[in-house]
Amino acid sequence: METTVGVTPNKKAMPKAVGEFVAGTMGGWAQVFVGHPFDTIKVRMQTQPSPPIYSGGMDCLRVTLKGEGAMGLYKGVTSPLAGIGFCNAVVFAANGFFLRLLQSNSSEPLTLAQKAMAGGLAGGVMSFLNCPVELLKVKLQTQYGSAAAAVAGHKPYTGVFNCGVRTFQERGLRGLYRGLGITIMRDIPSFWAYFGLYEGMKAALVYRRLGVTDGSKSNGLEQFLAGGFAGISAWLTAYPQDVIKSRVQMGYKYKSATDAFKALLVEAKGGNWRIFFRGFGPTILRAFPANAATFVAYEWTMKAMHM
Repeated sequence: METTVGVTPNKKAMPKAVGEFVAGTMGGWAQVFVGHPFDTIKVRMQTQPSPPIYSGGMDCLRVTLKGEGAMGLYKGVTSPLAGIGFCNAVVFAANGFFLRLLQSNSSEPLTLAQKAMAGGLAGGVMSFLNCPVELLKVKLQTQYGSAAAAVAGHKPYTGVFNCGVRTFQERGLRGLYRGLGITIMRDIPSFWAYFGLYEGMKAALVYRRLGVTDGSKSNGLEQFLAGGFAGISAWLTAYPQDVIKSRVQMGYKYKSATDAFKALLVEAKGGNWRIFFRGFGPTILRAFPANAATFVAYEWTMKAMHM
């Protein structure tokens, strides 16, 4: 937001990139707090074997609560709380950088297509941070208890740090970046839709209220609605890729994303194409509140810093 109310003339304003980084961190924390329980259900639905363990999202929720309590829904939360806060900061700062880069060659306002392009480029940057964070999260979320791990001959991870150290010891840096290619294939179209729809819907809501298409004049409700629907649009463009990514990152059963994709195609034979959308329900239920919270927190923080 462009307002500079409250900035005294004798004080140097904070660089916008720094403000975007700080606001992005706040948005990321809001997203994790609201959305992690839904994410745990999503990952468990995506990675369950065939035949499936759970009959649906509600059954997965019931079994998780019964066996592990409410804290079972927050398994692996340390990784995204630390990581997604930082990743979100980077993606918002990267988005701002690409917006300014696209604007530098023209005095005309950026088009919606250009804003969406900046978002897609920012998604490509974020993939390199997102991949190891999500890998650790997925490994912890799909750890169902010491008994199951003992049967598999695998010592359970005690937390995100233990998971990260052991993964690095076993597989090196490549182990932490397992699934990077499919993460990039997910994040570029996802963030293209994410920022594109957010800016477009925000401008449309402002136009409906004020008769102008200046998104910087949006209020909290408009940011909430635009952010929520932006989150849904991001997943609609990227969900099958996310299923493949989760399967690749949960362990070493599959050699690559291509191998995981081929296995899914085998499971989908006979018309079972829903395999590519397992966990879609809890993901969409999560998408609206989590991303509405993200953008409201981001915009509020930017406003508080007079950016």
